[in-house]
Amino acid sequence: MNVTFLIPVLDERDTLERLADGIMRHTAPHEARILFIDDGSTDGSYEAMCRLRDRHDNVGVIRLRRNFGKSTALAVGFDRAEGDVVITMDGDLQDDPKEIPRFLAALENGHDVVVGWKKVRNDPWHKTLPSRVYNGLVAWLFKLDLHDVNCGYKAYRTEVVKRIDVYGELHRLIPVLAANLGYRVAEIPVEHHPRLFGRSKYGVERFSKGALDVVSVLFLSRYRFAPGHFFGKVGAGAILAGLVCAAGAMAGLAILDSVPLALAIAAVGAGLIGGGMGVLALGLVAELVLTQHPPGSPSLYVDEDAPGDET
Repeated sequence: MNVTFLIPVLDERDTLERLADGIMRHTAPHEARILFIDDGSTDGSYEAMCRLRDRHDNVGVIRLRRNFGKSTALAVGFDRAEGDVVITMDGDLQDDPKEIPRFLAALENGHDVVVGWKKVRNDPWHKTLPSRVYNGLVAWLFKLDLHDVNCGYKAYRTEVVKRIDVYGELHRLIPVLAANLGYRVAEIPVEHHPRLFGRSKYGVERFSKGALDVVSVLFLSRYRFAPGHFFGKVGAGAILAGLVCAAGAMAGLAILDSVPLALAIAAVGAGLIGGGMGVLALGLVAELVLTQHPPGSPSLYVDEDAPGDET
């Protein structure tokens, strides 16, 4: 089995050599390539990666022009990934390379995506509590039996990462996107170590971005191939509310004999009707765009016959 390890790095100079050694030791006898993606490090991490590249033929380095975030770093790595399997790990040594054989065994058992579950997590409460809330919300919304979709320690068949676009903070939700495409997703508990070097990159802003991406993926998973259904419901609801307001304006004028009140209610109703018609038009535009890119995407194919295969 040929395995590519993708390691996004932001200021993790002191961990990289030990991480590379652990990966090489626990991947044997499989062929392994380690690809470090420097996401704007300023502590000498890039120079440490280059030293590892000069020392080992199977180590590569990609340097981003600035800090773009983990999703961009992984997207660049996915584009360069080769071989049968891609494994993503954090560069801080909290993910233990000794778990690698278990990830590979789970893939060999027929799964397409294997997610690490930090069953015992060695992080402060201000990281673990929001993460548990986030993971619980994702599992509930997407009906996916995962405890730790947020974990960066994951293994994929290379086909999966080539067929999924990653942007924003969507790297956390790749298992959800893969499951929506019909790939088989599994989870294994992994040992998680306390951080010994550097500092955590987690913040409230990252949690809020991840929550917004949940909304985006929820919309795409339900209405990607029928956006008119969503916009139709919202538009029709707004128009109906506008008609109710118009009726209320007429009643207010007839019963209460209040012209200002009737005009105010009528204005609200007109706004709702106009807005509803705009939303309906937006849904029609979305459907027209979809006809230009129909859902016959290769990402939906399990297999396809090559030309000339028929006899």
